Amino acid sequence: MPVNNQDLIQLLDRVDKGEVQLPDFQRPWKWDDEHIVSLLATVTMNYPMGVVMALATDRDSSTRFKARKIEGVSGDVRGKEKSLLLDGQQRITSLYRVLKSGKVVESDDPRNKDQTLYRWYYVDIAKALDPDVDREDAIVSVPADRKIVDRYRRVIVDLTTAEAEQQAEMFPLRIALDTPATLAWQFKYVGNDENRLATWTRFTSEVLQRITAYEIPVITLGSETPKEAVCRVFEKVNTGGVVLSTFELVTATYAADDFDLPEDWKRITGDLKKAFPVMAAVENKDFLQAVCLASSFHNRPTPTCKRKDMLDMRLSDYLEWSPKVEEALHWAGKFLADQCIFTQDDLPYKTQLPPLAAIRVVLGDETDSPDARRKLLQWFWCGVFGEQYGSSVDSRFVLDLTRVTDWVRGGPMPDFVETASFSASRLNSMKTRNSAAYTGVFALLVQQECYDWYFTEQPLSAAMLAEHHVDIARVFPAEWCKKNHVGDRADTVVNKTLLSLRAGQTIGKRAPSLYMQELQRESALPVELFDERVLSHLIEPDHLRADDFDAFYRYRSEELLRLIESTGCRVIRGGEGPGA
Repeated sequence: MPVNNQDLIQLLDRVDKGEVQLPDFQRPWKWDDEHIVSLLATVTMNYPMGVVMALATDRDSSTRFKARKIEGVSGDVRGKEKSLLLDGQQRITSLYRVLKSGKVVESDDPRNKDQTLYRWYYVDIAKALDPDVDREDAIVSVPADRKIVDRYRRVIVDLTTAEAEQQAEMFPLRIALDTPATLAWQFKYVGNDENRLATWTRFTSEVLQRITAYEIPVITLGSETPKEAVCRVFEKVNTGGVVLSTFELVTATYAADDFDLPEDWKRITGDLKKAFPVMAAVENKDFLQAVCLASSFHNRPTPTCKRKDMLDMRLSDYLEWSPKVEEALHWAGKFLADQCIFTQDDLPYKTQLPPLAAIRVVLGDETDSPDARRKLLQWFWCGVFGEQYGSSVDSRFVLDLTRVTDWVRGGPMPDFVETASFSASRLNSMKTRNSAAYTGVFALLVQQECYDWYFTEQPLSAAMLAEHHVDIARVFPAEWCKKNHVGDRADTVVNKTLLSLRAGQTIGKRAPSLYMQELQRESALPVELFDERVLSHLIEPDHLRADDFDAFYRYRSEELLRLIESTGCRVIRGGEGPGA
């Protein structure tokens, strides 16, 4: 890529006219006072400040982003952009605001990032000409009222008038590129003083001329540079290490056609979460992936949802397919609720949502037939217990969409459903919600109507889970397990179930034989009926009454494996099985 040097004066003039702007995906300008002082010292010494990178704009190009004027530029410059800054925003904005805007500069306080400083910048003429003084010490940052005070708030330097500036020998950088203003300041500064004339001559040569003659190397990418390449370049060269999300980039693209993607997403996600709390898991990228999948399924030989393809998705395609995906996600929320997956924490894999929504868009009402429902459930649970969505999901989404829809319409069972398996020994290592299969087990327990051990009137439901603060609890308490040397098995899914906060409080640190008596008494149920409530969790009550952890663990492990098998996912037994 060729590098062309541009005069600082001309570049800042182009910024002022709106010919140089920012792509809308750029973060707001934010630089602290120390960085600005350091940059000004660099320019006044004519040292290189680094390369700036820009993207040429063309109304007819497929690579278009909404433009935003650089901070400090006044007036309406919409539609005047000829290039967009990809790298150099902080530096160019700082130089424009100090040297060109004529306005006080807002910057961050390096000692307190939450505080905004309002500053004017000056060059201390005497210090700038002293070879023993570091140039940064000659650049003076002055408060907005142009008064420098000591720690007792007494004014020690007053720069509120041009005469005061000249008396203090502090040159205001706000006029450094304004020749008439600089000449007027010079005449009053020099007057008839020959010593000041000599000082000014040196200052002009060693400071001012270096500013006015300063050149900045600029790399300009052609307007036909692909969006993906623009984004990659931006992320590589951006000195702040900003990684742009796909949604931010698509937002900037659609904004060029006056479409507000964030506002549209805000409406969509608001409606979704209100109807189905579990859909709070759906992020803006997930939604774009589903739209891209559905759109490309109908418009391309092979569906796709890779980042490049989402960036290239036309606004017309989004407007056509996003309402269908939105409707499909509402259907998916009901699908998950039927599986007793009610909240974001209950969801095994949020990455199953984009292909699930896309499948619904493609199949429509076909998904509601009993055969289609059975197949979709098998695909869903095989993904969960086969733990198939850990990584590299983009290509998996395409397989899900194409092969599952074909299967529903009478084609062969997808190999990833047919070969999905759950190893029995996996029960011994599933300990937290980080495991999709761990979360899936509890959804299946609620599905097959398990009861709380305190509020025993009806099976656990979405309302009961919330009302009674139902959460995952140990069957054999941690303290008991520690005393009885149970080891790692105490933390596994086998030794956990869903219980209300009230039931958990009764259990506390007690041995099962003790808390069973207490819970049965508190529930006011006959022993036989209370035991049924315990059995609904696939737990044999007699094992608890005998405080027999090993027997409990073996029995429940086998019951959980049968529960998993009921979803259509193959369970592999043997080797180091549960309870080994």
